[in-house]
Amino acid sequence: MTALDRLATSLQTVGEVRRDEAMSRHTTFGVGGPADIYVTVRSADALAQAARMAADAEAGPFVLGSGSNIVVADGGIRGVVIDNRAREEEHDGLRVRVGSGASFAGFARKMCRAGVAGLAWAVGIPGTLGGAVVYNAGAYGGCLADVLTRVRLLEPSEGDAWLTAAELDLTYRGSAFRRGALAGRTVLEAELSLSEGNPDALLAEAGGYDKRRLTAQPRGRNAGSVFTNPPESPAWKLIDSVGLRGERRGDAAISDQHTNFFVNLGQARASDVLWLVEEAERRVLETHGIQLRREVGFVGAW
Repeated sequence: MTALDRLATSLQTVGEVRRDEAMSRHTTFGVGGPADIYVTVRSADALAQAARMAADAEAGPFVLGSGSNIVVADGGIRGVVIDNRAREEEHDGLRVRVGSGASFAGFARKMCRAGVAGLAWAVGIPGTLGGAVVYNAGAYGGCLADVLTRVRLLEPSEGDAWLTAAELDLTYRGSAFRRGALAGRTVLEAELSLSEGNPDALLAEAGGYDKRRLTAQPRGRNAGSVFTNPPESPAWKLIDSVGLRGERRGDAAISDQHTNFFVNLGQARASDVLWLVEEAERRVLETHGIQLRREVGFVGAW
């Protein structure tokens, strides 16, 4: 029995385990090779246990939310992928603790229906609450930093602790996680401070955002906005200006509808997606002197 075999057996105590699981089945872009070990957990405590076990075995982990903001390499992911479905909720008035595996859009819409304000702008954002913390997810003038008070983080060798939102250094589509200051830590839960609102008004506001999103963004398999918007210009306008609207590499393409969305037209390979991303970066830098910054993460064995 190999070390991975032993680890897979141990992980069965905290969740459902699969070997050599194709990551293309678990990402919104629909690309990606196999994960050595794929374990699904359904509570924050099980997430913490799985992360500790993987770290102790020097096998990751990579924590997967909804797979909406990543492109996984054709070579897959070595070690352990944790499918995070920790969705517990604990309410104390308008202060809410939520498991990091909860759907951010689903939770936002639920709050609107309950007449709880602060998250209407998030009803169309894909991904989990844990991912929203890492990226400081935002849309339509709102962002998670507006309502986040603290998060419960796991550092495998030290245990878990609560950090305030201020300690996460949240910026536009960024945080201390993305800058490497909190590398190796796993988001277990988040606490939000919301406010009273009118359900009808909040649902009407959310419906307006839904309509805007459906009009502007392409359907089909994609990973959301590929690049953050530079201060000088929206990323889509820069990509469009260098002649890349509709550009295709294999079954990967830059959307005709919105050029900051790259789409899988059928059987795209991750390597083709990466080629398009690097081509957009190269042309925009050469033409405008602007370095595009990726919002989508490229993970795995590239």
